[in-house]
Amino acid sequence: MTGQPSRGTGLLPYVAWALTRGALLLCVVHVFTVPGPDVTVDVSVIYRGWYETLLTGTYPLDDVTWQYPPGAALAVLSPALLPFWEYASAFYVLVLLCDAVVFGLLLYAGRRPGIRAAGAWVWIVGVPLLGPTVYARYDLMVTAVAVAALLAGVRHPKVLGALAAFGALLKVWPALVLVGVRRGRPTRAAWSAAVLTGAGLAVGFALWMPGAYAFLAFQRDRGLEIESLGALYFHLARHVGWEGRVELHYGSMEFLGPRVELVSTLALGLAALALGWLLVWRLRARTFAAHTPAQAAFTAVLLFTATSRVISPQYVVWLVGLAAVCLAFRNGGMVRPAVLVLVAAGVTVLEFPVYFAEVVASDAWGVALLVVRNGLLVAASVMAARRLWRETVPRTVASMPAVGGDQPSRALR
Repeated sequence: MTGQPSRGTGLLPYVAWALTRGALLLCVVHVFTVPGPDVTVDVSVIYRGWYETLLTGTYPLDDVTWQYPPGAALAVLSPALLPFWEYASAFYVLVLLCDAVVFGLLLYAGRRPGIRAAGAWVWIVGVPLLGPTVYARYDLMVTAVAVAALLAGVRHPKVLGALAAFGALLKVWPALVLVGVRRGRPTRAAWSAAVLTGAGLAVGFALWMPGAYAFLAFQRDRGLEIESLGALYFHLARHVGWEGRVELHYGSMEFLGPRVELVSTLALGLAALALGWLLVWRLRARTFAAHTPAQAAFTAVLLFTATSRVISPQYVVWLVGLAAVCLAFRNGGMVRPAVLVLVAAGVTVLEFPVYFAEVVASDAWGVALLVVRNGLLVAASVMAARRLWRETVPRTVASMPAVGGDQPSRALR
């Protein structure tokens, strides 16, 4: 990498982070109220219920809303580390600490040659754009693991692999940080560390408590959530006589009725195509720079988020974290997709929780918000994929044309 390390960032980022996070905390403790449904119910009721079950020595075997890998139990049980606070308050404090860790990692990385403070600013701005929901779910904790993996992986591929495996057992998607590791020794180091760590943890969780993998059946049976890309068809179809309905199903509001299964299958097909594209890219990519793992992870998570049957608001925090790592590199590109993700975060807080009643009812305003948010994610996915392909696949191999005049980043030999 080239370039000089940042000399200092001053107090402004610290003040901005503290003010925005203070506002989020005031929202989740109900000093300020955001319009729409109470987003903190997941913590105070659902997570707390799982916590009580986990303390008995078993996973929530009879609760179909438990759709997470076994490592999620660590996040749900984490408030036990602060026994002097009630469950919800302890959870919010721990999420705040994870938020601070990501902020600190991005600022610290900004002191390295070739790294800049822009990544920290993406994190400062992007998280509060999602509103209080981001502190009322455990996804920010998972994002912290993925960000740490990518930043550590610049110098220590084995650490990247171990953290990727740990993150995957929290919520699957952090495994995608492995897709862009440079060929050769770094790939062998990262992937072998991931396999060994993942296998050890998987066995450990299975032995720890019964029901560690019951979530697989619950996740398989999920339907089409009303905020997903495929759901837009049914939002419009409701206005022309579609005989379906919206119900709370498997822990989220889903469409149930004619043709839902077909559209859900098509969504899975799009996800399979996204996986196929990633495999082709991996086979053809030749130029790997320090920022390539971050670019590849950002692109992969964008693709799978946009094609998912469920695009819950908290999913966007994954993208904010990965966008922050991309923009931390001076030559890391992905500026346009990152900006689209930040705009999508701002729209997301409008569709949930502010205007969620309109979304559930398929009102024009609710549908418009979904069209804009999902359209931004699709556009960001396409832009990110084209940028990644152009920078890493030689022209003699590439089948996708370059866009713009940017030159590929210098590879790390």
